[in-house]
Amino acid sequence: MKYYSTRNRNLAVSLKDAAVMGLAPDGGLFMPESIPSVDLDKALSFSTFPEMSAYLASLFFSEFSYEELLEMTSAAFPFEIPLKRVGPGLDTLELFHGPTFAFKDVGAGFMGQMMGRLSDSGRNINVIVATSGDTGSAVANGFYNVKGVNVTILYPKGKVSPFQESQMTTLGGNIHAVAVDGCFDDCQAIVKTLLADKEFHDTYRLTSANSINILRWIPQCFYYFWAYRQWLRACSEAGVVASEEGSAASDKGFVAVVPSGNIGNLAAGVLAWKMGLPIASFVAANNSNDTFSRYLRTGEYSPEATIPTIANAMDVSAPSNFERIMDFFAGDWAAVSSHIRGYSYDDESIRAAIRELRDRYGYLSCPHSATGYLATKETAGNAIWLSTAHYAKFIDVVSEAVGEDLPLVEPFAQIASRKGYSCELPASASAVADFISRL
Repeated sequence: MKYYSTRNRNLAVSLKDAAVMGLAPDGGLFMPESIPSVDLDKALSFSTFPEMSAYLASLFFSEFSYEELLEMTSAAFPFEIPLKRVGPGLDTLELFHGPTFAFKDVGAGFMGQMMGRLSDSGRNINVIVATSGDTGSAVANGFYNVKGVNVTILYPKGKVSPFQESQMTTLGGNIHAVAVDGCFDDCQAIVKTLLADKEFHDTYRLTSANSINILRWIPQCFYYFWAYRQWLRACSEAGVVASEEGSAASDKGFVAVVPSGNIGNLAAGVLAWKMGLPIASFVAANNSNDTFSRYLRTGEYSPEATIPTIANAMDVSAPSNFERIMDFFAGDWAAVSSHIRGYSYDDESIRAAIRELRDRYGYLSCPHSATGYLATKETAGNAIWLSTAHYAKFIDVVSEAVGEDLPLVEPFAQIASRKGYSCELPASASAVADFISRL
């Protein structure tokens, strides 16, 4: 499998080159040269998520055998991804049972395993990642002590939760945390600037672990298949509900409701659909940073200043993976908007949703996942929303929303109590470049 740029379909690079470059030389994002067709019966026959993931990975990464890929997925995914029934007609895929309690453990864990095998002995790879909260801790955990890899995490100073900051800053070793005096979009701009600097990139073997990297992004399609497998079983146990057309609901699939910031998770869902997974449609749930949902309504892509919200991991005004969505649909707004709907919610609405989930269903939700619940309520038919992080990562926000001081249970209390270290830098690519050069 070769990989091209969203800005140049004539480009064709190997997996290793795409992974190490992170961003294409022209600033575009890498895409697989062809989208493999999945044997759905075979995919659904696997009884564990690592086994299913190894099969799906083999469709993209022919450089490795199924057995090698299974070793990687087994190491990367030693946790459950359950489909949880919250209430009547309300199902959520809980993606927060990994080591850092967020959905990004899937992509980051797999990427860490792959990069360890792709790196050349004797020459380090420098991974740089921008985070609005959860990506940093997931990447830190996924790459911790991986030989031949140094990791620099850029996060907006004072704009992540104390728990998220503790997760990013307490590992040490090959993990280096940098608090940037700016917002997430500033951090992301620095990453793109340094990746586009050919001399710096080549000298320090720079790559990114954001969802712009093909190895972070592709694995996120795996859990859509796992969700479908569990959903089919739930339909069977309940006696499959018929759709309006009279056919089985499972024939058309479910509506995937995705809390969306940098929209890598959404783009991975579209990839799964393009591979042949029967997803009926998608819904993108934004917070007040509604660039993508506005695009879906109007056809105009117009990023504005980033707004700090209580769903801070989604505080993204210029989502990088917009380019992948455009590539999937050949830039056709009508096609995009016919398959994807979008909604946005302010902090007051998100707090109300957290409170409603607790009071009505006894379910505690993080603010990001709560946007998925809100969008699901606006969706007719069979829908599953993705719960992207454990509520305890945002204990102050959730406690305020429900009007009760919730206890910080273990292991969260222990993690939050750790004292970490980060370097504070201005929102400057040159300052970050100097930092990396001294590692």
